[in-house]
Amino acid sequence: MSIPQNIYKQILGKYDKKRQQAAIDLENRKSEVYLALPRIKEIDAFLFNLGLRISKAIIDDPASSAKLLLEIQKETQILENEKKQLLKDHGYHKDHFNIKYSCKKCNDTGFIDNKRCACFEQELVQAAYTGSNIKEILEQENFDNFDFKYYSDEKYPNQKLNPQENIKRIYQISHDFAHDFDKQFVNLLFYGTPGTGKTYLCNCIAKDLLDKGISVLYLTAFELFELFADDKFNKNKEDAEERTSYIDSVFKVDLLIIDDLGTEWLTTLSSAELFNCINTRYLNRKSTVISTNLTIENLQKAYSDRIFSRLLGNYKPLEFYGRDIRQIKKRTRQ
Repeated sequence: MSIPQNIYKQILGKYDKKRQQAAIDLENRKSEVYLALPRIKEIDAFLFNLGLRISKAIIDDPASSAKLLLEIQKETQILENEKKQLLKDHGYHKDHFNIKYSCKKCNDTGFIDNKRCACFEQELVQAAYTGSNIKEILEQENFDNFDFKYYSDEKYPNQKLNPQENIKRIYQISHDFAHDFDKQFVNLLFYGTPGTGKTYLCNCIAKDLLDKGISVLYLTAFELFELFADDKFNKNKEDAEERTSYIDSVFKVDLLIIDDLGTEWLTTLSSAELFNCINTRYLNRKSTVISTNLTIENLQKAYSDRIFSRLLGNYKPLEFYGRDIRQIKKRTRQ
């Protein structure tokens, strides 16, 4: 999963705090018991000093250290048993003096044998949700809630499929795209009239991938170009690291969704940035989903030949058509 460096550091910092808090909780539990049962405090102090005795004995008389070590082990066992019995007699659990981590698998390090623990992966999922910009929307707009009833089953002018047949086809392609995301490299281009489900299906894909721990960054075209412009012209050093990290995500995030392409103010600079973005992601085999209200003909008119070539050559074009669902829902609510 591709996660911005600053977010990754924040998660690692969170684990540091977990371990620190676990240690503090242990000391608090010890203090409570020591106050109630001074004998246990004496035992712990004695056990601590035994370790020092072992070290000193090995240095002073190596030949006799094995015998002394055996005696100390027996003494330690007697004291440990006394301690356990005291805790039990006074209603404390036998593990009361063990440090308690929130994750017993990785002991709140986030890693097991240098591999990310399941708890760390879950933290990344939550970070991905937050970074996707659409956390609340995805609670409503997902594959489970997609409703085909808003699409007509009547023949549509100049189309082989009626709107309902067409959207079912696109829905299945989108569902397969999300389901097989790790197995194949595909880019999607959603185009067609406003209000026909392009953004909704973008959100469906995002929800499905985020739930699987795959990072998604969702930006409108306007937000994307504003981000590039801010990075180029904003000289404020205070937020430079965060800005750089965000730009880095645009190129490295597992899935980038660019919504409403064609609504941005297009300049020579923004055109060059768009080409760099989609071309770099393609070369690095990072999938992108783009939605636009423009027709294929208008896309060709709006963007340079090399951008248009990338969009038509490297993306699977899917045309949306039918009635404006937003208007239908609006009239229904009225």
